[in-house]
Amino acid sequence: MKVKDQVLALLEEQRDVYLSGAELARRLGVSRAAVWKGVEALREEGFRIDAVSNRGYRLAPGSEVFSPRSIARYLGADSPFQIRAVPVTGSTNDDLKALAAAGAPEGTVLAAEAQTGGKGRLGRSFFAPAGSGVYFSLLLRPRCRAEEAIFITTAAAVAVCEAVEALAGGRAEIKWVNDIWREGRKVCGILTEAAADLESGALEYAVLGIGVNLREPERGFPRELRDVAGALFKNEEPPREARSRLTAEILKRFWAYYLELEKKTFLEPYRKRSLLPGREVLVLRGEESRKALALEVDERCRLLVRYEDGTEEALSSGEVSIRL
Repeated sequence: MKVKDQVLALLEEQRDVYLSGAELARRLGVSRAAVWKGVEALREEGFRIDAVSNRGYRLAPGSEVFSPRSIARYLGADSPFQIRAVPVTGSTNDDLKALAAAGAPEGTVLAAEAQTGGKGRLGRSFFAPAGSGVYFSLLLRPRCRAEEAIFITTAAAVAVCEAVEALAGGRAEIKWVNDIWREGRKVCGILTEAAADLESGALEYAVLGIGVNLREPERGFPRELRDVAGALFKNEEPPREARSRLTAEILKRFWAYYLELEKKTFLEPYRKRSLLPGREVLVLRGEESRKALALEVDERCRLLVRYEDGTEEALSSGEVSIRL
């Protein structure tokens, strides 16, 4: 662990107490100069740290820390997760896939303050600026076939809805298959990427990526997202340690569903939260689109639709747009 991370852990442990540079150096077994460099590095990453002569350092009152320690505090002692956090990265999914290929264990979590190359479905980019949301990926090594990876996404969608409601109130709904909507706006995207054994068809691993908008970005959403994107806290400040609490809530709730994935205990809650059944939609495939009526989500988590000519189809992939 780097000195700056050790300094942060001690300041988190005693949030309202000043710790002198000498005391920090003694506890960490490093020089005072190393402590000072660590504090400056944390400040460059956006952490607010007060410094008072003859007293030392402390985290500024009301400052939010998003770190492995802050997340673990809400997970409990028997947590199955190994959490890593970075200030900024290209894509937590890409980073975690590399760790998976190198043998990282199931339950490894990588969280980031910001992503510069976040990914959505169908090759789209995912807007993930610093200070606005929760962005993390979870490594799984499920005992299921590749075509059953959709169950991971649907279970995660239910877990996100439950966690969002626990933190922010209101009702969260699911737009098949992986978007979470609240008050008519998309507040979360989910992307599951997997590697499969070509001979057996079984998954070698799956990486579950989740991004939730807590607040609107300082400069607002990009033009192409303004009519769709929303945030959990639009006109108010999120509660203290909202990012850590939300991350932990999602992980705990998802894990409960994941341990019983074959029982599909997530399916009924998913159906109850699905906002498409009974609506007119456009089924999009490449440059083509067809009008249809969304009917229901079936046992295999496919979306059943009826086209204008009366034919029906069970969609296991693709894009569906709500007709306004």
